Amino acid sequence: MSPTEQLDVAGGTVERNPRAARWFHAGVYLSVVVLLITGWWLLLGNEGSPSFIAQVTGVPDTEVHTVAGWVLAGLTALTAVVGARGWRVFWRETVRFQRGDGAWFRRWPAAILTGRFGRHEGRFDPGQRVANLVLVVTLLALIGSGIGLVLVSGGPAFVWFAQIHRWSTYVVTPVVVGHVIIASGILPGYRGVWRAMHLGGKLHPRDAQRVWPGWTERATGDTHDPRHLR
Repeated sequence: MSPTEQLDVAGGTVERNPRAARWFHAGVYLSVVVLLITGWWLLLGNEGSPSFIAQVTGVPDTEVHTVAGWVLAGLTALTAVVGARGWRVFWRETVRFQRGDGAWFRRWPAAILTGRFGRHEGRFDPGQRVANLVLVVTLLALIGSGIGLVLVSGGPAFVWFAQIHRWSTYVVTPVVVGHVIIASGILPGYRGVWRAMHLGGKLHPRDAQRVWPGWTERATGDTHDPRHLR
């Protein structure tokens, strides 16, 4: 068990994420949502017409987008320094490939409705691990290219940064939308998982066991058989 995981099984719940991780996640998803809304608004040619965010804040979409980008960049830099241990755990678990991942993916389309996911032993399921990699790479590309667009006024470099920013947006958007749908718990197979990042990060062991069987068994102290694939 990682020292960064603060697990609590008192009261019939298991703590999935500690407070620091939940606050970081909240800051990232709020800034990303603002970036996607204003970014797509501008990308679709609406720069002369303020979005609802611009109307509410009284700030042009371009400025809102820039400020949100700096917030995301600042959160990333701060966490890389302050939360270095957490990042190491995140990466170790994200690149953790194992036998049975293929079977998990084959069962996943039906499992989002039935909840009968394949067995896996990691903190993240195989789908989360792929999404983690895509999100981190594309968000870093967006941050880097966004800073480049702010610092460079024109020329080939500006065009290059703009292309990276545009294509990274195309890639990250469906991944973020999919993540929101799954994490919201509206799909039967993922019911209850939204509590992992909200209301203290505690969820019912039954919900945790369904999605993260190996991790939950270690967190609650239950024995488990890694050879078993449900």
